[in-house]
Parts: sequence; structure tokens; C-alpha cells
Amino acid sequence: MRIAVRDNNLDQAMRLLKKRMQKDGLFREMKLRRYFEKPSEKKVREKAERERRHRRLKKKMTDREA
Repeated sequence: MRIAVRDNNLDQAMRLLKKRMQKDGLFREMKLRRYFEKPSEKKVREKAERERRHRRLKKKMTDREA
């Protein structure tokens, strides 16, 4: 990932870098890798995430129909 610094404006470049990292999910991955997660815990977490995404998608679909 490359971020161009224009006119020595580091603040703008840092904001752009943080946005791209957030979009790519790097912050989330770093947070998850901070501690070891047992495979059984990982399965439980991923299942909960799937259910959460499914509920959110289902809610959006019902809101569009109404």
C-alpha cells in the first residue's frame, strides 16, 4: 500500500493511510492477532459475525420493501 505525500502534508497522508487501512480491515486483523485465539473460539466468533451480518442484511432488505 502506497500513500503519496504531497506538499509535505503528513497529516493528510496519515488520514488517507488510516482510511485505507480501515477499509482493508488491517486494524481489525491487528486487534485479533494481538492475542492467541483458540480454534474453537475462532469458530464461535466467526459464526457470530456471520449471524450479525445476516441479520443486518435481512433488516436492510425489509426496510427497502417497506
